Order: sequence, then structure tokens, then C-alpha cells
Amino acid sequence: MLIRSLLALMIVSVSWSCSKNDQPAPNPGLFGYVETRIGNTTASTNLVNIPVNPVIKVKLSAPVNRATAAGFVELKEYGFGPSNAQISFENNDSTLVIQPAANLKHITRYIVYLSPELSSVANVKLGNPINILFMTAIDSTDKFPQIPDDQLLNLVQRQTFTYFWEFGHPVSGMARERNTSGDLVTTGGTGFGIMGIPVAVTRNFITRAEGLERVNKIVDFLSNSCTRYHGAFAHWLNGATGSTIPFSPNDNGGDLVETSFLMAGLLTARQFFDGADAAETSLRNKINLLYDAVEWNWYRKNNEDVLYWHWSPTVGWAMNMQVKGWNEALIVYILAASSRTHPIPASVYHNGWASNGGMQNNNSYYGYTLPLGPSRGGPLFFAHYSFLGINPNGLSDQYANYSQQLRNHSLINHEYCKANPRNYFGYSEKCWGLTASDIPNNGYTASEPNNDVGVIAPTAAISSMPYTPAESMAALKFIYYTLGDKLWG
Repeated sequence: MLIRSLLALMIVSVSWSCSKNDQPAPNPGLFGYVETRIGNTTASTNLVNIPVNPVIKVKLSAPVNRATAAGFVELKEYGFGPSNAQISFENNDSTLVIQPAANLKHITRYIVYLSPELSSVANVKLGNPINILFMTAIDSTDKFPQIPDDQLLNLVQRQTFTYFWEFGHPVSGMARERNTSGDLVTTGGTGFGIMGIPVAVTRNFITRAEGLERVNKIVDFLSNSCTRYHGAFAHWLNGATGSTIPFSPNDNGGDLVETSFLMAGLLTARQFFDGADAAETSLRNKINLLYDAVEWNWYRKNNEDVLYWHWSPTVGWAMNMQVKGWNEALIVYILAASSRTHPIPASVYHNGWASNGGMQNNNSYYGYTLPLGPSRGGPLFFAHYSFLGINPNGLSDQYANYSQQLRNHSLINHEYCKANPRNYFGYSEKCWGLTASDIPNNGYTASEPNNDVGVIAPTAAISSMPYTPAESMAALKFIYYTLGDKLWG
């Protein structure tokens, strides 16, 4: 699930990444690279937080042939062509001094490139290319005028809703997986988007009639055009035809977790559109038919005391993935236990989801006790997805107090990013939040303290707003005011 959700609709859909600098290896020849210094920083440390008007000094082992420097020394933005730069010399011409002709961009990767054709005064070529990477500093000035916090929250909610509303598939109305997905739509993400419609109506982003029309469009498409697998929908669908798009070779059928996120959204709409008129009554009836058709108990695979994530019409239970806690899928068991037509017994929850207490943690991290889940909590979407449809306040059982679980998970994530044990550039008490997201150059990962690749996903901290309002609001202000020229749009 790549559409990241905020409880009650607050998502920022762009993530921001900074990673460690790769060091060039010294050339052992007669004319080789020695070191790079930018101010007081050398390439033996991370070249990050560099001023936008740097003086870059590259020391070589012998004097440079000045005639070759102009053609074979470049300063360029990573992935782009050369920038205008002035080149001068020090230390008997053995040190190149490189200065940009104009200020560089903030929070941007640059490369100083030395061609292997660069020569010494003795006409010895460098031989190997040298790439010195560095990252420029954050511009701490506000990019937008300061506004009251409630206006900022409303602005972010409206902008987030726009993704689902304006970019919903024109045929089905469902949510696309990414902004590059074409006809590919996602069932779980559609459930999240449907939950935004009552928010949008209440905040006057759209009218009630417009919201009703969109939900009807989605429900009719799901009811009439999409294949169901014992009542469950596939993870991915073709938004124009309703045909299943395999998520993987064996994942080409029902996905009970994604179906649960979809049903949570539909049930939210059912409760919101509560009018006695024919249109709203009809919508509620159609949603009931979809929910009642899900054969939750069939996904026990021959009455085992656990639910299974997937079933395929071609390879059956080959995925063999049990839905067991602690992760994002508590909503599956809540909806299954609540079903009027295909319910599961309590033993499936206790023996399957909770593993008879095996999902408990109860260790302390950064001074916060974590009742459930992996070390340091895992990705923050564990605290978000199910609780779009479940109110954790006052909710507890023999395994956890769920309000404590979600707040402490978020605080642990915040404290980890503030401590920044891997020394990633940009992490701070205001720039925090590890969760699943697309990441530059590497596709997708579920970032968390035990899988920290240096990517802060804005959705992580902002989606924890109900649990950590002060810490999340600080993150939102930093993202909007300080990084807004990079992220807002």
C-alpha cells in the first residue's frame, strides 16, 4: 500500500531523502587525488550541510596543468549538466579552488567531477575519474507566510483530499496507487480516500451531493465490474475494466487486508450518509451487500485458528501468509468478528492474531514502554492504517492498552529520529518519521528504526497527529514553512 494515510485525511505525498557521501578512493599514481576540503569539512567525513556559496579545495599530489583544468574539472548538480564555476589554484597549482558563479540550491546534491584526462604539469593524466559528492544546507527561512495552526491543518487536509478527488480514476472513481499508475487503482487506498469524503463534506471542500455521487460511483464499480474472491477484492485493479492486476505472480486473487481497508472506508461512508431519502438509503444497502459478501471465515483455510492474507484462483493458498500481529492489520479481525454473515470465533483472534500473547513486547525504548510489536515499534503505518476505522481511545484487552501503544510507538519513532544514531543529514526533533514509502533510486521500503535508510516520509509524523500533537505539529510546520519550496504542491 503506497498511498500513505493520515487519520482523518492528512497526507503529504512526497518524501525527502538524504544519504551518506561516497568517498573517492585515492589514486596511487604519480598524479593522483589527495583530499577535498569545503571550509573545515573534509571528504573523510560526510559532506553535508554545505553552504550554498562554498569554496571547494581539491588537493592533488602534483601541480595541475592549468590548460586542462577548464575542460576537465566540473561542478554540477547531481543528475544534471555542469554549473558555472570559477577555478583558481593554490599550493603551487597542486590545489584546485572551485567556487560556483552563483549560489547553489539548498538541500541539493552536487558533484565535483575530475576527468581522468586532467593532467599534471608533467603531462601525467589523472587516469581515474574522481567524483566528490556533497549536499547543500537547509534554508531555514520560511517559504510561505505564517498562518494559524488550524488554517494550516485545513490547508493540508484540502490538498490531500485533492489527490483522491481530482486524481481519482475517471471510470471507477477509485484511488490510483501512485501519480504514475495510469489505470492501476488500489483497493485499500480507495478505502482511505473514501474516508476523506465525509471530512471534505464537513469542511465544505465539496457538497454532500458530490460526495454521495463519488461514493456511489465507486460502489457501483466494485459491485458490477470487479471480480471477487470469496467476497474479497484483489489488491490492485484496472480502474477502467475492474479486472485484477496481479500484485505478484502468486498474488492474483483476494487480498483480505486490502479488502479490510476498503470495507472500513465503505462502512464509514455508510454511517455518514444516513439520510432517509432514496439515494442515501440505496447507498447504505449496496455497501451492506459488499460487506456481507466477504467470507471472512473462509479465509481461515480449512477452519484454522488464524486468517490468511491471500487466496488465488490459480495457486490457492500458495502465498501462505497468515495475518498475525502486531502490524497494520488489526482491522481485519475486527471486521471479521463483526460480520453478520461470515463471522469468526474469538479463538481466531486470540490464537491467530494475538498468538496467545506472542505479539506482546512490553520493553522500554527511549523511556517509553511499547506494549506490542517488534523492537522500537516498526514502521509507523502500524499505528495508522487500522486506526482509520478503530478509535483507540479507551480501547484495551489483555494484550495492550491501544492508546498507549499508538502514542508510545510514535514517540519512540520521534526519539529515534532525534537521536539519529546513523547520523543521517536532516534528522531532528522537527524532521522525523519512518514509515513505508517510495525512496529515491531504490523503489520502496518500509522504513523503521531497524531498517533506516535515511528517508523521512512526511506522512509518518503528520499521520501520528492524534497521538503526538505537539511533535507532529512541529514536523508539519517544518515541512511546510522550511521545506515547502521542495515539498509542497
